[in-house]
Amino acid sequence: MQFLNDLWLPIVVSGVGVFIMSALVWTALPHHKTEFAAVPNEGAVMDALRAGGIAPGRYVAPYMGDRARMQTPEGQALLQRGPIAYLTVQRPGLPNMGPMMLQSVLSATVISLFVAYLAWHALPPAASYAEVFRITGTATFIAYASGPISESIWFARPWRSQLLNLVDSLLYAGVAGGIFGWLWPV
Repeated sequence: MQFLNDLWLPIVVSGVGVFIMSALVWTALPHHKTEFAAVPNEGAVMDALRAGGIAPGRYVAPYMGDRARMQTPEGQALLQRGPIAYLTVQRPGLPNMGPMMLQSVLSATVISLFVAYLAWHALPPAASYAEVFRITGTATFIAYASGPISESIWFARPWRSQLLNLVDSLLYAGVAGGIFGWLWPV
């Protein structure tokens, strides 16, 4: 756990820095403004969701449950008729931003913790800024960019959305790599 003694400051500062960059990405930069589209006939769709008593969670429709249903003529017909929808439902009301922001900064800090662990084992204590930036920036990019790829492969997340995530991940990597390079122990 020596790496925590040596790198606690860049871990915390980079976690906060990535959180701030994320806030800027989603509030000030324009590239996510058209990522989501309105559902056609939104009122009827929302009425149907409310009438169905849907609770917060993740859903798929048509729901196959197991391979056996998927292989029945009825299951095949449902899939062919479509659409196939992956749906995430939140509880009603305004989102409680405080806990969500806290979870976001904690998530970024945990990622920075793992980046620090990797860098501490890969780099000498007196590594140059460029060496630290390269290793920590790359690890940060991998952490943010690679996870959502499976969403595009398996759950129909548009590839354009994944491309936007790659742009965000490069920004996060630049922030974290810069902070680790700046605060790396000499």
